[in-house]
Amino acid sequence: MLRTASHLKGTSIAATDGEIGSVQDLYFDDHSWTIRYLVVDTGTWLPGRQVLISPRSIMTVTDEAKIPVSLTKSQVENSPSTDADKPVERQYEEEYSQYYGYPYYWTGPYRWGATPYPGGEVLAMPEVAVAMPPRGGGDPSLRSTRNVTGYYIEATDGDIGHVDDFIVDTTAWAIRYMLVDTRNWWPGKKVLVSPEWINRVSWLDSRVYVDMSKAAIKSAPEYDPNQPVARDYETRLFGHHNRRGYWD
Repeated sequence: MLRTASHLKGTSIAATDGEIGSVQDLYFDDHSWTIRYLVVDTGTWLPGRQVLISPRSIMTVTDEAKIPVSLTKSQVENSPSTDADKPVERQYEEEYSQYYGYPYYWTGPYRWGATPYPGGEVLAMPEVAVAMPPRGGGDPSLRSTRNVTGYYIEATDGDIGHVDDFIVDTTAWAIRYMLVDTRNWWPGKKVLVSPEWINRVSWLDSRVYVDMSKAAIKSAPEYDPNQPVARDYETRLFGHHNRRGYWD
């Protein structure tokens, strides 16, 4: 299922023995653009505290207003604490993974380490590439969708707009598209840009560079924000840009 980050925010998180809070933000890694954690405000249950919930714990979602997780409230309460306003360090991620018994997502060939999906079957060898190569080298860093919203998007021949939202695949928990508001270039239109089409990101300058021209983007199949992103539309979009679909 594809859902916007803005619709995920505010969604209740339900432990096996009661609700623990609501989603306030999403953290993704800047190599594969995969959602690694949901930042959850625990409200009156644990006043003043935010906790991180890994997609590894998420069970089948049947109600868009609620995300069930295979955790107890006690597990969440006693989990390693972190300051959601500061960068999440790898040392904390190791402690977090050890506490919950999760394998490290950064130690395998797939998006989730040894598996393509957060709760998937362990596979021995990769059949397809599932993560984009690192941009600029170094270890992946976690970024906040809230902070990256508003970044400028620049085509090969100029600005096309800014990041307005993200479209998330809630099976792989991958960011499939950035939703770009083109109001200063193409008023009244919004376009989808896949992270796979990014040349580089200047995190210091809050700017994303994509390897497509403005004309190619403008002539792509039009995106209707009032309609769900269907596979037929995705097929036409990727075909227009002569790119291989992530689902192949």
